[in-house]
Order: sequence, then structure tokens, then C-alpha cells
Amino acid sequence: MSGLREAGLLGASAAAAAGVAYLLWTYASSSGGTGSERRPEEPSAAAAAEAHKTSTSRLGESEASQVLVLGLDGAGKTSLLHCFATGSLNQDLQPTQGFNAVSINRDDLHIQFQEIGGKEDLRPYWQRYLMKALLLVFVVDSSDPQLFPVAKKHLHELLSSRPDLPLMLLANKQDLPGSCSITDIHEALCLSAIGERQLFLVGTHVRKGDAELSSGVQDAWQLILQMVCGDR
Repeated sequence: MSGLREAGLLGASAAAAAGVAYLLWTYASSSGGTGSERRPEEPSAAAAAEAHKTSTSRLGESEASQVLVLGLDGAGKTSLLHCFATGSLNQDLQPTQGFNAVSINRDDLHIQFQEIGGKEDLRPYWQRYLMKALLLVFVVDSSDPQLFPVAKKHLHELLSSRPDLPLMLLANKQDLPGSCSITDIHEALCLSAIGERQLFLVGTHVRKGDAELSSGVQDAWQLILQMVCGDR
């Protein structure tokens, strides 16, 4: 997969701790076999290419593709979405109190992001909008492990109703002292138990006034483009 800076391609059960951003995949058994010298959780390059080709074709069928952005309140959803849309974060943003729709339309690129606030009274709406989504982006605050059990509960409830929905989990606020590693979050959210689906786990952080976006945010954006619109 081109355009990603040193992102590791791993099986979902083989997440590693070093580095900023990781790419985790799971494949249905129909994606292709592996050689006898490989462990089952390490997909071959051919299998990875075929899985990406299939998902790109399916996600690209809609003229305007909807990406649903969810996560608990304060995880950083609004800031990340602003960075995807504008390429920077130059202002203070208030957490979304309800719904936040962002359309990105330029040249032949048409992506509709739908963000729903993460407060308890808004979470019942998550399931309703999930049925329209082509990709779920779920944001977790890496610096607040006390909320991981709540995030896990809601995430697994969502995924149980959409067994084939691709998931991008953004482990946000990786720059804060004491933030949990990618491996910690993988284990805390029991991502190995979400079934056979396409899964991406990326470490991110955003800071107001930075000259450029962090590599994790850039990688996440490139992955969204590839999954929803194909390579650009």
C-alpha cells in the first residue's frame, strides 16, 4: 500500500509497541492462502493487495461516501476531523454537542463525514447512523485508560450489528505523558475479538499551530482516501 510512512503491516494478533502509527488487518478466509513458511496471522503481500482491492471497489461504489466518526466525549474527534478537512489545526475547537457533518468536495473527491458527539445522551444515535456508514472511524483518548471499558462496550455493540464494516481505530493523544501504547489499547479494547473484518489501528495526535500534521494523522487520512476513493 503506497504513500504510508513506515506503517507496519501486521496481523491483528501481532500488534507491536514501538513507533507512532500501525496498520492492523484481519482477513476473511476467502482473501487467499499463505505459504507454509508463514504463520497464519501474517498475510502474504498478494492477499493484502487483493483484500485492499476488494474493499476499495466496494467502498467506492457511492458517489459520495459516508465515513462515520464516533468515540467518547473528549477523545478528539472534532479536532481530527478538522485536520482531515483543512490540513491543519489553527483554532480552538469545542467538542461536538450534537451532530457535525463535514463534506469534502474537490475535483473528483467526495467524502461525507458524519460525527456524532460522545456524551451518554447522544450514544443511542450511533447505531442509527451506523447503517449508512461505509467506514467507521472510532477515536479513543490514549491518555485516559479509565474510559477504555466504556469505549470497548460501545465499540463491540456497534460492530456486532455490522460484521463486515471496516474499522479505523484512532488511538489519539499519543503525545501526552503517560498515554497508553498501541498494544495496550489493542488489548484493552479486545480488538482480536471483533471478527473477520478490515481493521486499522493508528496512533495520532494533533496540536494547535503545528506547521504540519503528525505522521499518524497523515497516514489515517491517506488510508481513508484509499479505502473510500481508491488510490489518489
